[in-house]
Amino acid sequence: MHPYRTHTCADLRASHVGQEVKLSGWVHRKRDHGNLLFVDLRDHFGMTQCVVEKDAPDFEKLEGVRLESVVTLTGTVLARTPETCNKNMATGDIELSVAAVHIESEAAPLPIQVNADHEFPEDTRLRYRFLDLRREKMHANIVLRSQIISRIRALMTGQGFLEIQTPILTASSPEGARDFLVPSRLHPGKFYALPQAPQQFKQLLMISGFDKYFQIAPCFRDEDARADRSPGEFYQLDIEMSFATQEDVFTAIEPVLHQVFEEFANGRRVSPAPFKRIAYRDAMVTYGNDKPDLRNPLLIYDLSDFFADSKVAIFADNVAKGQVVRAIQGKGAAAKPRSFFEKLNTHAQELGAPGLGYVTFTDTEAKGPLVKFMSEDEIDQLKARTGCGAGDAVFFVCNVEAEATKLSGLLRTKLGQELELIDENAFEFCWVVDFPMFEMNEETGQVDFSHNPFSMPQGGLEALNTKDPLDILAYQYDIVCNGIELCSGAIRNHLPEIMYKAFSLAGYSQEDVEREFGGMLSAFKFGAPPHGGCAPGIDRIVMLLAGEPNLREIVAFPLNQKAEDLLLGAPGNVRERQLEELHIRVKLPPAAK
Repeated sequence: MHPYRTHTCADLRASHVGQEVKLSGWVHRKRDHGNLLFVDLRDHFGMTQCVVEKDAPDFEKLEGVRLESVVTLTGTVLARTPETCNKNMATGDIELSVAAVHIESEAAPLPIQVNADHEFPEDTRLRYRFLDLRREKMHANIVLRSQIISRIRALMTGQGFLEIQTPILTASSPEGARDFLVPSRLHPGKFYALPQAPQQFKQLLMISGFDKYFQIAPCFRDEDARADRSPGEFYQLDIEMSFATQEDVFTAIEPVLHQVFEEFANGRRVSPAPFKRIAYRDAMVTYGNDKPDLRNPLLIYDLSDFFADSKVAIFADNVAKGQVVRAIQGKGAAAKPRSFFEKLNTHAQELGAPGLGYVTFTDTEAKGPLVKFMSEDEIDQLKARTGCGAGDAVFFVCNVEAEATKLSGLLRTKLGQELELIDENAFEFCWVVDFPMFEMNEETGQVDFSHNPFSMPQGGLEALNTKDPLDILAYQYDIVCNGIELCSGAIRNHLPEIMYKAFSLAGYSQEDVEREFGGMLSAFKFGAPPHGGCAPGIDRIVMLLAGEPNLREIVAFPLNQKAEDLLLGAPGNVRERQLEELHIRVKLPPAAK
């Protein structure tokens, strides 16, 4: 017989009754019934109820062992009586009558209760993550993550993509977030950087003649934590394709995401492919951001022209000054009590708006503080422009365009939640396309890249030479699910002359480009195919499918909000000898001394 187990704790069934077996696992729960001691034994696969009689030789040994100790139990499989069967357990028709107990590892008193779904402080959970991961939900989340990644790999290779690993030690790039730097022992005073993404390497692979590449790629960015972004590191499904149009990229990735979500949605609805496509500028007006949550049916309308010459002076005067008016649907809101509108107005003020105008519609009339300034014909036009009818309301935001867009988007989300219009059992996908190539940097007043500097501008070199940079669109796209950006992507610029010109519009000289991106430029000069790709975030995909609001719930060993590993103590101090080998001296800021 095997020294530890003949079966897992999920294997035994009625067909095993009468067999002598051996199980190993963690003591999950104990119940002392006087003459009988019941123990639920748990391993990675499941749970089995074990029972030992009081006069058995090892009764006291098992009775005295603490929860979460690791034990090996040998005994005979018994059938449970009909009234004691547990239909909620896969092994609920049997139990193990224990004849021998061997304690493999005794557990100390527990800082976290494993056998109950209680809340514990995050720092405690991360310091004892090995215990936290034994808890049923957390364990299931990590298994789910593995299954999702395995399925993605199969779907990508099934389309002819090659999985190729790219370097972890690379060069620092001036674009994007802050790098994690790694000092070089062999090259004193010089540093590697951990890759923020395999961007340049995957493009170089296309230039090297590989047709379709993918990788479950680790990415490293020294940035603050957010609920949907882990500090330090994250993983993405990185893909790139040669001789590909934007449509080819969509055709390749949509089936993968749709099938993965269909398989792991657990009964929730998944929007069918092809996914809806929304131009960036339309998204900013209609949904108030570039990450629209399409589960929310409420829409936003630009009514600046409608109010430009109206008698609603507060709107007309501000439109004349260059501000805009955005109207947010409130489907079914007309029946809400006055307190609903007062709370919404207070919420708008907390967001930075001076107030929130509104009009409600009944079968016979319109009501609200703005109605007295509007004619009956204007009321009818307002209903027609906003798609509102009896029982609905419309809410107004007036501000400079950027603020009006932000406020209307936040209020749309708030209204969708308050009116209970958001379908929590659905995954709604869309592509956001036609991002602007450039934007104005408000701090410097200079033109800057708005998204990805390596993207192909729509219209190519001619557009860069003849158009206002702020009017140039790029072949850039995001895929969004339930208001969460899953990935960014682009058709890449593969021509040196376009790269020089695009960077010059953003203030880079030819020498700057050659110094910072010399490797890429050199490759472009030796025959580069048109290519493009994208990189859906693995962590965010798993977070959505697991129904978790925070990425730390689906990552095995995440850092805390301060980017610390409380379990292993990183970041930590190193020995002086290590610093000497790297030719480094630490100079601490005054507050850290």
